[in-house]
Amino acid sequence: MTSNYQSGHDAEKVAAEFLQTKGFEIVEINWKTPVCEIDIIAKKQNAIYFVEVKYRQNFEQGKGLDYITPKKLKQMEFSANCWIKDNHYSGNYELSAIEMYGDYQISEFIEELT
Repeated sequence: MTSNYQSGHDAEKVAAEFLQTKGFEIVEINWKTPVCEIDIIAKKQNAIYFVEVKYRQNFEQGKGLDYITPKKLKQMEFSANCWIKDNHYSGNYELSAIEMYGDYQISEFIEELT
């Protein structure tokens, strides 16, 4: 049986491959600080995308995107701002999300959450 931790990392890898097929350049996977994290940081054209990956084995407890609440969006914004500051980035950016299920099937990609 695969742990939730391992499933999450596997989902992030598959999501990164998916983004590459859509023309994104992967900047970083699983960026962390002591106070925040970002699943995937990707670049496309002149913008950086901070991507939250929501994986569920099945939808018995709801879809993954259902868990992107206003509180989660605030956390994502905080994390994005930490990365922006740490990397002295001054360009455009978007908060994004990928929902996955089962054997890492992409069910939805939202390029712009806000």
